[in-house]
Amino acid sequence: MQTRVHPFFHAASGTWSYVVHAAGARDAAVIDPVLDFDAASARTSTASAQAIVDFVEARGLDVRWLLETHAHADHLSAAHWLKGHWPEATLAIGEGIRQVQKTFRPIFNLGEHFPVDGSQFDRLFEPDAGFEVGPLAARVIPVPGHTSDSNAFLVGDALFVGDSLFMPDGGTARCDFPGGDARTLYRSIRHLFDSLPEETRVFVCHDYGPGGREVACETTLGEQKRNNIHVGAGIDEDRFVAMREARDATLAMPALILPSVQVNIRAGALPEPQADGHRYLTLPIDRI
Repeated sequence: MQTRVHPFFHAASGTWSYVVHAAGARDAAVIDPVLDFDAASARTSTASAQAIVDFVEARGLDVRWLLETHAHADHLSAAHWLKGHWPEATLAIGEGIRQVQKTFRPIFNLGEHFPVDGSQFDRLFEPDAGFEVGPLAARVIPVPGHTSDSNAFLVGDALFVGDSLFMPDGGTARCDFPGGDARTLYRSIRHLFDSLPEETRVFVCHDYGPGGREVACETTLGEQKRNNIHVGAGIDEDRFVAMREARDATLAMPALILPSVQVNIRAGALPEPQADGHRYLTLPIDRI
C-alpha cells in the first residue's frame, strides 16, 4: 500500500507540515500543523492551517489523526484549531509532554490549576505504540534529545522525524532546550539508522535552505546515514556531542519560543480569555 505524503511549507518559521494517507484511501493524518503568529502585533491567523483544510476537503479525505512530534519552540500549533474542523480526529503527542508541562508550568506561572498530565491532548502515545492511518500501519518511535518529548512517526514507508534530523546538508536540531541532550539525540538518530531500512523515506519538520538552495523536505534514511553533516558516516558520538554543544552555545533563542511553548503545551489552544474578554500570553523576564 503506497503512502501518499503531501507537504505544506510555512516560510515564516521554516516549518513543514504534512497530510498523509494511503493511495486510494480516505483516512488521513495531519502532522505538525502551524498557526500563523505575528510577534510584533501578537496577532494570529489561520491562513496556513486553512490551506490544509482546503486540500483535505478538495480530495475528500477524512482526517483521523492530528499528530505532534513534540511541543515545538519555533511555531504555534494549529492542531486545536483544526480539531474544531474535524472533532472526530484524535489529537496526539508522546507521553513525554507531561514532563515538558511540568518544566514550563512554573516558568510561565500557570498555577497549580494548569494540568500537567497531558489531558489537553486526546491521546498520549507510549514509546513504540502502534496505530493505523486507514490501511497504513503506523508506529511511534521515541527520538529524545532535541527535547525530552520528541517522537518520530513511521507511517507505511514514510518516517516523519520532527526536529531530530534536518536535510543532510542541514544536520540536526539544537539540544540546549530544557530536557534536551546532545548525547541522547545522537543515540536516538543511530537507533533510526540501525533499525530501519535505508530506503525509508524521511520527511523533516524544518528546512532553511542552507547555502541558498531551494527548501526541501524529503530524503532517505540511507542518504542521512551517508551524508548528514552532523551524524553521517564517520562521525562518532563524542565528536557529535562536542560539535552540537559548541554550536548550540552560539545560537540565539528562537524568536517565538515564549508564545510557542505556552500554547503548544496546551495542545495548540490559546489561553482562556481573562475578565476583559481578551487572551494574554506571558513573557517571563530573565527565565529562559
